[in-house]
Amino acid sequence: MNVFCTAFFIIAKVFVLVVGFNSTHTFKPNIVMVMTDAFDGRLTFDPGSTLVQLPYTEYLRKQGAVFLNSYTNSPICCPSRAAMWSGRFVHLTQSWNNYKCLEDNATTWMDVLLKYGYHTRSLGKLDFTSGSHSVSNRVEAWTRDVPFLLRQEGRPVTDLTGNGSTVRVMTKDWKTTDSATQWIRQSAAFLSQPFALYLGLNLPHPYRTDSLGPTAGGSTFRTSPYWLKKVSQELISVPKWLSFSEMHPIDYYSTFTKNCSGNFTQKEVKDIRAFYYAMCAEADAMLGEVVEALRDAGLLSSTVLLFTSDHGDLAMEHRQFYKMSMFEGSSHVPLLVAGPGLKAGLLLPQPVSLVDIYPTVLDLAGVPAPGGLSGHTLLPLLSQSATLLAEPRPDWVFSEYHGCNANASTYMLRKGNWKYITYADGLSVPPQLFDLSSDKDELCNVASQFPAVCHHLDHILHTVVDYPTVSKEVQLYNRQQFSLWKQGLGDKYTSTISNLRWYLDWQKDPERNERAIDEWLKVST
Repeated sequence: MNVFCTAFFIIAKVFVLVVGFNSTHTFKPNIVMVMTDAFDGRLTFDPGSTLVQLPYTEYLRKQGAVFLNSYTNSPICCPSRAAMWSGRFVHLTQSWNNYKCLEDNATTWMDVLLKYGYHTRSLGKLDFTSGSHSVSNRVEAWTRDVPFLLRQEGRPVTDLTGNGSTVRVMTKDWKTTDSATQWIRQSAAFLSQPFALYLGLNLPHPYRTDSLGPTAGGSTFRTSPYWLKKVSQELISVPKWLSFSEMHPIDYYSTFTKNCSGNFTQKEVKDIRAFYYAMCAEADAMLGEVVEALRDAGLLSSTVLLFTSDHGDLAMEHRQFYKMSMFEGSSHVPLLVAGPGLKAGLLLPQPVSLVDIYPTVLDLAGVPAPGGLSGHTLLPLLSQSATLLAEPRPDWVFSEYHGCNANASTYMLRKGNWKYITYADGLSVPPQLFDLSSDKDELCNVASQFPAVCHHLDHILHTVVDYPTVSKEVQLYNRQQFSLWKQGLGDKYTSTISNLRWYLDWQKDPERNERAIDEWLKVST
């Protein structure tokens, strides 16, 4: 009986698909998004794709399109996801850091699809509303411009676990993936309406380092020999590092607070990079489980599948790991799209970002997009239909950052071969300019050599955001919130401070640091 029912519904789905293609105005595809955490987008195309075996990412690339210049709108978890779910730049939603993001009642594109008749389901990591993450994370963001350095992360390390047959290293992600594939096979195949499924993964985000305590971030790159075999060890490079004296002051601050200012052997660096790529391979396998479940349920031909990430990971480029930077390893994210009615085998060079997902998903579903979105639909670039008219879209992409591990608000504009990065009010901290056509490693800041280019890109940036004003707004928010937090702690203030991950640095000169914070707080009154 179950076999008969399954066959009946598969035939029905095929019938709907055929009818839908004959009448494109009525066909509404299923929409499935797999969103990873900290996946370097450069691995989804050559030469990055040769470093590690990613068969299902490659499958999407062949069956659909890969965007070669796709970026996060903020290189940290919650703000980037807030941009993706809302379709708006983070300064418009005031998603300043991992604690301050969207409100619980914010309207996401999933909410809009539900309103227009889609069955919706979200599983795994969402991480886009205010109030999450630790007290430590909040204080790191609030105190980022205090005049002393805070050691905020554990030193990046590797951890080899299991053996050559250990596939499920990130068990939490595998359980979530199992829930998604079970739902596809047992429920989605029998729906009488189109569905939208979101699967959020933690991988390849580094694991929490247990020795740093319960409030610690992640500085442990963990994998098994099974996944390490997927990595081409001979192709792993050791990134070139600038000397400390050559580093931009913001980059030096990030290097210090990420605990990367010490000595690292070439083997340590290569191991961290190899383990990171192996973690990407494990995430790709979870994507594969979703693809195979859709195939088994007869839904693959009626489903648009998107694969992306909230940000990347530097994996020891620029003497850093983690994200929180506008360098390519941190800000460049994967974006692959495949499905019915979409072109196959596309390598698209247009600059795009996470805010483009909101209008694209609604366009796929034939749903009108609301006003006030920062993004633009990507469907005109993807669709096989010659009748679709591409709406004017900018030839630049924008990202901003206001969180921890960087001691100034950061703004990036990518246009053509140029990447322009400016900080704070645009005057107090020197900008950076990289020509990615000749300097893909972003080691040569040519801002002083091309002042006209900087002026032009800064003018465009000002049309997107009044960034000096936004920087002041963020700074005021940080100081007011920290002041309220400190007052609320009362006698618990000192003990709570000592439990933070930058405890050792605080203890070097506690009286001086206490005076520094008191002076800092006066500015907010």
